[in-house]
Amino acid sequence: MTHAIVVGVDGSDQSQAAARWAAQEAERRQLPLLLLHAWLWQPMDVPAVQDREAQALAAKAMMQRTETDLAERYPAVRVSAEVVTDSAISALLDAAERAEMLVVGSRGHGALLGYLLGSCGLQVIGASTRPVVAVRTGAGDPPEREEVVVGQQGGAEDSYAALKFAFEAAAARGASLRAVRAWSLPPVFAYSPASMMLADAAGGLQPFEEAALEEALAPWRARFPGVLVTTHVEIGSAGQVLLSACAGSALLVVGRHRRHSPLGTRIGSVAHAALHHAPCPVAVIPHG
Repeated sequence: MTHAIVVGVDGSDQSQAAARWAAQEAERRQLPLLLLHAWLWQPMDVPAVQDREAQALAAKAMMQRTETDLAERYPAVRVSAEVVTDSAISALLDAAERAEMLVVGSRGHGALLGYLLGSCGLQVIGASTRPVVAVRTGAGDPPEREEVVVGQQGGAEDSYAALKFAFEAAAARGASLRAVRAWSLPPVFAYSPASMMLADAAGGLQPFEEAALEEALAPWRARFPGVLVTTHVEIGSAGQVLLSACAGSALLVVGRHRRHSPLGTRIGSVAHAALHHAPCPVAVIPHG
């Protein structure tokens, strides 16, 4: 079964940028595109004209304009639109379950916007079981270099989903891929004879980290021989190292653990930094 790329649309500049990016990605991957708009009729306790039917017609007209515009720009993409009566979070999460990926708008350097107000965007990203791509206004402009940057952490199993998405994205673009692994000196109490023996066998901590990255990349290099891969291993904060590496790139891919805290869903510090500060579109891939 072919899954569509789903993009949240509300008429804002952020969602329009997301829709154009999603259409380009659908064209690259030869997938259908679904435009989704969700709204709930909530009468306000204020002296204002409130017309549910007029609002519904306005939403449908906005979606029709967007659908027509994208169909003209990307004639090879099968574009459809859907207006649902539901909350944005619920509608997007439900659609994402049946999608190849979910695309949402973001202003960058702050919370996600569009009809994902305040923390809603982060809730969607934190709760989705499918990849979610956040796109800033202006992200449709040609990148400085056709390169996909992916963050690799932990072992090969930990980064399986993020590397899979990144290699597929690079292959679809005919782009190169830069795999980034950041590391830091562990606290003295974290050292163990076994871990130090492994590091010593590799020639030190830096070569040990480089070897771990190469091990994670090996099966994907074999599966995608046409993708040119470069590696970058650096001591420092994972968020800062990734943000530095992705400047001018076409896409940044980061993973996040599927986990919940007593205060709600969390996305992790690395994904949080990427979503708020990366200059390029950011794909957050759940795993675990």
